[in-house]
Amino acid sequence: MPEKSLKEEIASGRFVITAEICPPKGADTADFVHKARLLKNRIAAANVTDNQRAVMRLSSLACSVLLLREGIDPVFQMTCRDRNRLALQSDILGAWALGVKNILALTGDHVSFGDHREAKAVFDVDSVQLVGLIEGLNRGRNMKDKELRGRTDFLIGAVVAPEANPWEPEEIKFEKKIAAGARFFQTQAIYNMDKFKRFFDVASKSDVKILGGILLLKSARMANYLNTNVPGVHVPQNLIDELEGAADQLEKGIEIASRQLKELKSFCHGAHIMAIGLEESVVRIIEGA
Repeated sequence: MPEKSLKEEIASGRFVITAEICPPKGADTADFVHKARLLKNRIAAANVTDNQRAVMRLSSLACSVLLLREGIDPVFQMTCRDRNRLALQSDILGAWALGVKNILALTGDHVSFGDHREAKAVFDVDSVQLVGLIEGLNRGRNMKDKELRGRTDFLIGAVVAPEANPWEPEEIKFEKKIAAGARFFQTQAIYNMDKFKRFFDVASKSDVKILGGILLLKSARMANYLNTNVPGVHVPQNLIDELEGAADQLEKGIEIASRQLKELKSFCHGAHIMAIGLEESVVRIIEGA
C-alpha cells in the first residue's frame, strides 16, 4: 500500500504532482507496471484512464489495484459513457473494497471517437450526477437513498476546462461539481497561463484544490490537431512555432512542459501531467522543472 495518500498530500499544502498512466490494450501489464515503477516516489498519485478516447483498454479498476500493489496511490477514473447507475455504484463500491481511495468523475468521450463506434453509449447520469452519486456512497446511501452496509470515503475529483470558450457554461458546471461533492480538480490542458491564473484566483476561494493540466506536446502536428479537434484546449501559435523550429520536436515538447510545471509551482496547488503513452517522459518533465 502507498506510504502517503493523495488526500494527505493535498491537505499538507505542498505542491502536488499527479500523472496519467494508460492501461494496456490487452491483458499484458508488464509495460504498465514498468512505467508505474518509473514514476513511483516522483508523483503523489497516478490516474488510471477509463477507456480514454472511447478506445477499449484493460479495466481502470484492475489497473488501479495493480498500482496499489506497487505502493502507488491510484486515482480511479470513471466515465459516464459505459455504465448505467447500477454498474457505476457497484464498481465504485468494488473499488473501495479493494483499497482504492481516490476517484475522478468524468463524462467520457463519445463512442464515435473510438475503436468500437457501433457500441451503445450509456450516459445514464452526467458528470455532476456522478460526483453526487459518489458523495452519496460516502454518506452510506445509494442513489435510491437506501442505507448501505458500510460506506465509502473517497477523495472525489472532477475535471474543469479553464480555457473553454465560452466560459460561462463550464463555470456553471464547475460550481455544480463543487456543490455535489468534488474536492479536487484536474484541469484540461492549459497553455494560456495568464488566463489560468485568473481562473485559479477565483477558484481557489472555494474549498477545493486545483491541479493544472500539462499535456505533453509531441509535435507541431499534435498541437494543430488539438486546436482543431479538442474543445477547451488551445495551443498558442508561438508554441507551435517553437515545435516546428526544433530539431527534435518531442524534446522541445518536454522542455515546454517543464517550463509550464515550473510556472505552476509558483502559484498553483499542483499539476496533473498527461503524456499519453510516453509516461517515461514525465520523469524528465519533473526533473526539468
